[in-house]
Amino acid sequence: MKFLIVTHVPHIVAQNRFFAYAPYVNEMNIWSKYVAELIIVAPLSSSSITPIAAAYEQLNITFIPIENFDILSLKNSIEAVTKFPKICWELYKAMDEADHIHLRCPGNIGLLGCLVQILFPNKIKTAKYAGNWDPNSKQPWTYRLQTQILSSTFWSQKMQVLVYGDWKNATANVKSFFTATYSEKEIKPLSLFDKQDRFQFVFVGALVKGKNPLYAIQLIEKLVAKGHAVSLKLYGEGIERQTLENYISSQKLENYISLEGNKNKETIKEAYQESHFVMLPSASEGWPKAIAEGMFWGCVPIATAVSCVPFMLDYGGRGILIEMDLENDCTAIENVLTDSIALVEKREKAANWSQQYTLERFENEIKKLLLP
Repeated sequence: MKFLIVTHVPHIVAQNRFFAYAPYVNEMNIWSKYVAELIIVAPLSSSSITPIAAAYEQLNITFIPIENFDILSLKNSIEAVTKFPKICWELYKAMDEADHIHLRCPGNIGLLGCLVQILFPNKIKTAKYAGNWDPNSKQPWTYRLQTQILSSTFWSQKMQVLVYGDWKNATANVKSFFTATYSEKEIKPLSLFDKQDRFQFVFVGALVKGKNPLYAIQLIEKLVAKGHAVSLKLYGEGIERQTLENYISSQKLENYISLEGNKNKETIKEAYQESHFVMLPSASEGWPKAIAEGMFWGCVPIATAVSCVPFMLDYGGRGILIEMDLENDCTAIENVLTDSIALVEKREKAANWSQQYTLERFENEIKKLLLP
């Protein structure tokens, strides 16, 4: 089977192999176990390999580089339009050659892929929609257009659309899905909930405004001011790093909060295992892997009620749903910090739920999509 991947994720060529963002590549390595050849249409990057990059395991790869683009300004939009014909032609040729078309959405390249796939009604297709599928959420118009095309059984024939969460009135081609990081072999009984000298919080994600890392810091700052023994480690990089460093310094929080940068999978795993809480006050998510990963190791999740997060946290039964109101959110966390029974209960419920979603189960579901 020739399996086509259409994605906006930048790829790097090094050591005669293709590298890209590790969580994405790790997932595609599972898909590629069941195909003979990968055709990848994606932007090519000249950046160096980082700790959060991984290589494809499939060796039979045809890579078709395309130019990246955005429509965030009038100038960029005009430039993007000039690139569309060539990109769409490359997409058409790749789809014509492929046996199975797989779109990674939402994204600018994914949007063009959604449009071009309409010309191939008889080809088997899947789309992984990694963003917020909630029809009532505020989304960019390009995301709205992608959800409308993908959910249409007329425009997206022979298509299975994999989304996060169960949504009312979903069309027949929309399938509730999940993602996974850890193996069932890694599951072990939770250790005793040992606070030691302080409660450890962890944030894993890009240091960008959409993830609200500053708000996570401010929550810890407020808890410290109220006399709680807490600390926070933030893993990730992004354009907000300098702002965060300045804030930590100006508020004299160095003894409580640290920016750890990008780290590999094993380091992040250890951080979860050493933490009591995992935080992600994000403005928009699909299936927040950091939350599911932290829960797997017994971290009590603290997250905003976006996308399928309320379902993941059992509407507060196995975590803390925050409202982006500093006073109220701090109180909600305090209520758990000071109630050892509730804290252990949420921890156990979080782990029991997350440990259902193993790599083995994930691979089995992918096999069903590829080998019906």
